[in-house]
Amino acid sequence: MPFGIKIVPQNNQGLVETLGRYGHSVESGLHFYVPMIQKIRNVSLAMEPLALPNYSIITKDNADVSASLTLNFHVTNAMKYQYDNTDSVESMAQLVRGHLRDIIGRMELNEALGSTAKINQELALAIGDLTNTYGINVDRINIDELTPSKAIQAAMDKQLTADRQRVAVIAQAEGEARSIQLTNKAKNDALMATASAEATATRTRADAERYRIDTVQAGLSNATDKYFANQSINAYAQLANSSANLVVVPTDSATDFGQVPVIGKLLKETK
Repeated sequence: MPFGIKIVPQNNQGLVETLGRYGHSVESGLHFYVPMIQKIRNVSLAMEPLALPNYSIITKDNADVSASLTLNFHVTNAMKYQYDNTDSVESMAQLVRGHLRDIIGRMELNEALGSTAKINQELALAIGDLTNTYGINVDRINIDELTPSKAIQAAMDKQLTADRQRVAVIAQAEGEARSIQLTNKAKNDALMATASAEATATRTRADAERYRIDTVQAGLSNATDKYFANQSINAYAQLANSSANLVVVPTDSATDFGQVPVIGKLLKETK
């Protein structure tokens, strides 16, 4: 009986079927089988990428978002992968979509958009090991894109624009208020400085006048009668030199003035 030759490539596993029924598995390498009775199927054990694009999900606050994710998987049980499911990869993809719908459906839109890392982690835990069910293990899963619908995106853009305008108006108002506050403070400081300077100047003048008065009083307290007589003579001399035609001299001191030769001469010259 002739034999067939089958080469199972590296990182593959061969499934030997006899009359259409699974018999046993073989590893990579050269294998013989009986043609027409046996068949060897190759199942790749290498990691494979799978893209799941544009998956529509409704959030907790009834917002429609489109999710696109990529996952990497590899076959861990070739027999289960090949025979227990018609399409293990599609079954796995449906399971991933279901868990993703459940996770995002419990979040509001803003939370979901800002929590892709958290969603990835929860999704990986929810999927777990699929070996017993599909003969597959998901090695890595990542949400590539989480996009709101066009209507929601337009509403978000309007809200963002309004928020920016509001912030700008508030910032401008605060700036103007601060400017007015600084201006008023500068004016108040200037007024206070001016008032302080005027008060200091007034106090200085008062101190000077007080010093002058104290000095004069101190000098007068030590002056003799001769000083006052001399002051009187000087005063009468100034009156005599003035344009007045008449000088009145008190009678009680006129005799004393006459006894002073200079005063007598001065009075004669001024007649």
